[in-house]
Amino acid sequence: MQFFSADWLQELKRKSDLVSIASNYLRLEQKGRRFWACCPFHNEKTPSFSISAEDGVYYCFGCKESGDVIKFVEKMENVDFYDAVKLLADKAGVPIPELVTSEEAGKKQKQKERILEALSLAQKHYEENLYNKDAVIAQQYIKKRKFTRRELNDFKIGYSKDWTDIVNYLHNKGFSDEELVLSGICGRKGDRVFDVLANRLVFPIFSAFNECIGFSARALEKTDFAKYKNTAETPVFQKGRVVFGINLLKQLKQQQGLDKIILVEGQMDVIAMHKGGFKNTVACMGTALTKDHIQELKRYSKNIVLCFDNDGAGEKATIRAIELFRDEGVDLRVASLHGGKDADEVLNNLGSDELQKMIDSAEPYMNYLISYYKKQYNLNKPEEKGRFVKAVLSEIKKLELDTEREPYLDIVRDLTNIPVEVLRRDLGGRIKIETPKKENAEPLKVEGGNVKAVEFILSSMLHHKDFVNNQIDYMKLLEGYERYLNIIKLNLPLSSLYDLEGTNEDKMLLNMINYNFSLYEGVEKKYFSECVWLIAEEKLRKEQAKLNAEYKNCEDLTLRAEIAKRLGKIASDLKNKNLEVFYVRG
Repeated sequence: MQFFSADWLQELKRKSDLVSIASNYLRLEQKGRRFWACCPFHNEKTPSFSISAEDGVYYCFGCKESGDVIKFVEKMENVDFYDAVKLLADKAGVPIPELVTSEEAGKKQKQKERILEALSLAQKHYEENLYNKDAVIAQQYIKKRKFTRRELNDFKIGYSKDWTDIVNYLHNKGFSDEELVLSGICGRKGDRVFDVLANRLVFPIFSAFNECIGFSARALEKTDFAKYKNTAETPVFQKGRVVFGINLLKQLKQQQGLDKIILVEGQMDVIAMHKGGFKNTVACMGTALTKDHIQELKRYSKNIVLCFDNDGAGEKATIRAIELFRDEGVDLRVASLHGGKDADEVLNNLGSDELQKMIDSAEPYMNYLISYYKKQYNLNKPEEKGRFVKAVLSEIKKLELDTEREPYLDIVRDLTNIPVEVLRRDLGGRIKIETPKKENAEPLKVEGGNVKAVEFILSSMLHHKDFVNNQIDYMKLLEGYERYLNIIKLNLPLSSLYDLEGTNEDKMLLNMINYNFSLYEGVEKKYFSECVWLIAEEKLRKEQAKLNAEYKNCEDLTLRAEIAKRLGKIASDLKNKNLEVFYVRG
């Protein structure tokens, strides 16, 4: 669904050079007319992510992701279409026009804007509450945690003093009960609306663009409810995608660069780490790590240090995180904490210098896994030693290269006294990595039509190739593909095709936009003619079979003679590869 006019979107794209935008995220290398990089959307070592500067589109030959500059920003910044447009418009200095959209889409966007406005006002109000005389209990907790004014300002920490204060405040600002509930700030019980964070210390949750999108809050007294509470998921807040502290991490990278990210378990740990000087620390929002979290972190650094709690739950969280991170192309290390159950306690007990040593000595994740399994089994017992070896070898086997595996086989040998040759034999062959097969340079015949031939013809027309035979009536030749022929008739820039409804779900159209003509370099014209004839021949033979059946069943001699004449013409066309029947008429 489009939110803006096609003309305005195209003007925005013209002023938002995809190569320039992408270079802020990727290391690009120009080869010919295209720019190449390792794909940011899947793990790879050989660049297969390609940008056409001329057309303003990108395509990955590995994972098949494709799009224009707007979609690129959407995926890299983890935002929706409207926010990606806003970012590009701000960067290009282009004023955003009134939305030209359906009534329903307009309502949704307005609703989102109202939610963000309510959250922003609530955040500022909570923050002001913290410094009021009636916030003694919150101020005492702040003092106990030794938070300085710097942490309070950086994280905009606030206080919700009762069940109705924020309700009355936002009512006075013009917000309805429905809007307060929809924003996640309030709950509803019967006909009563109340602050779900009442009597708690409030931690605003910000997006990477410094927009308040939700809250987390800690109880300050004993309660029958959970100690920590997050606002409910809303149109702007999904816990499985939110990284606490991501706005400060982004700011740090912009100001001084970022060599690695430290990932801890909770927001209190993040604040304590920042206080201790570890500004590159973030956490997930009280939920298990997800692939969305990982994609968000990878945008800022591919060097990750896990610094989870030093207890059984922390170990399990670390093991799960390793499994999720394993194939994401990051340098993943694990810091082993001592002197406290979590980073906050370590800082209080041992200080920043000692914690820095633990971070600096963080071990590769495979070393951590070996140490973890070593604690699970008694290596002095043969049967447990066997289970240890089996568990560790199953982890080593997941490494792609023999050069990655060998050092860990040496470690297992030293721990078990089992020769490396035996371990290598038990390890067996590496997991098979599927590599994409090179496309066949011949049309692929499949039941129901020669799809590859059709795709090459349509792609050539879309890209305005000079070898396209303009004598052909392609509506007649390519029956069933009228949608694509009509799109070609629009004569739009390739990047504008992504603005058409349904493009991102249309595999054929995406293949056409990103067609790899280099497969046919030097023989494009010949191959085009072969594709056209392949389709024409198939249609002629179907017509021939139909007429033969009519001829056999026809008793009218005059009509039989007419059918025979048409059959003769088709036979001649087939023999001479004559396309005249498919030429444009008039």
